[in-house]
Amino acid sequence: MQIVDLFAGPGGLDVAATWLGLPAVGIEWDSNACTTRRAARLHTRQGDVRDFAPGDFRTAQVLAAGPPCQTFTVAGSGKGRHALDDVLGFVKRMAAGDDVTGDLKEMKDERTALVLEPLRWALAAIDDGRDYDAIVLEQVPAVLPVWEAMGEALAGKGYRVAHGVLRTEQYGIPQTRRRAVLIARRHGEATLPKPTHRPYRKGVARAEGDVNLLPWVTMGDVLDLPEPFVVVSNYGTGGDPKARGRRVSTEPSFTVTGKVSRNRVLLPGRGDRRFSYAEAGQLQTFPSDYPWSGSDIAQQIGNAIPPLLAAHVLVAALDLDPKSLEKYTASRLPKWFATVNPNFLD
Repeated sequence: MQIVDLFAGPGGLDVAATWLGLPAVGIEWDSNACTTRRAARLHTRQGDVRDFAPGDFRTAQVLAAGPPCQTFTVAGSGKGRHALDDVLGFVKRMAAGDDVTGDLKEMKDERTALVLEPLRWALAAIDDGRDYDAIVLEQVPAVLPVWEAMGEALAGKGYRVAHGVLRTEQYGIPQTRRRAVLIARRHGEATLPKPTHRPYRKGVARAEGDVNLLPWVTMGDVLDLPEPFVVVSNYGTGGDPKARGRRVSTEPSFTVTGKVSRNRVLLPGRGDRRFSYAEAGQLQTFPSDYPWSGSDIAQQIGNAIPPLLAAHVLVAALDLDPKSLEKYTASRLPKWFATVNPNFLD
């Protein structure tokens, strides 16, 4: 099962694929993310997704994509949310066979149109007689209506589809982050991954809740810092930005964004400091020795899908044995180079 990963970023989904023994090639235009990918020895084609097509990756059986979210996220400009009706209209036209290339160029923010690229690829592969066995898409929750529309379009082409919003802490990630996910399968039922951990609720002990689920994972579980520490986050809106949100080490972190370097970590008796890149990456479930490189590393980290979440999604999408994930937990991830990556070197 070879994967072609659109908008691959610094490698969140490709790290997950590597853990699962699946070859993947990522398309990414950002030079900084590509610098990290090369340092991690991930297979990479640098360039604009719009300049490639399924025919360039004829051995790929799985299409994955996490388009840019800046125009859809609450923290961004909101242009994508405002253009939602136009985007949904484009989905219907594309499914009907219309060429919308010229109209997409007229959109006020070209990043909004990029959310339609996975559908272009899926439809082009179908037209070429090389339908993908599985399609995996993820984005911020505001994009769920787009995934629902794409799901309807893919269902009309013979796919079975599941979509919804997943909470990362319910999959063992030490972070409260919500992602809209679509899984489409050509053969067999499509289902979202089942939660393995309890949802985080402020003021509710992690030991409480469904006894069939594990407690959510804390920042203290994964970071080698003296406890109890407190994180003051920039995440959210309103109020004093210097004290916008606080989480303690016995809780998951707030969503790790591209502004994670602004978070203050208050250590007992040691004043405050900032997360290192390695620590911010660990909150995203990247291995502690992941070779973050290039510039704008905080943004790279914040933009990435958490590898452990991606692994759960891939296992569900490809109907793999869930036991293949048992050895991968946020608190004991293998070192990237010493344990995992040598099998995937060029």
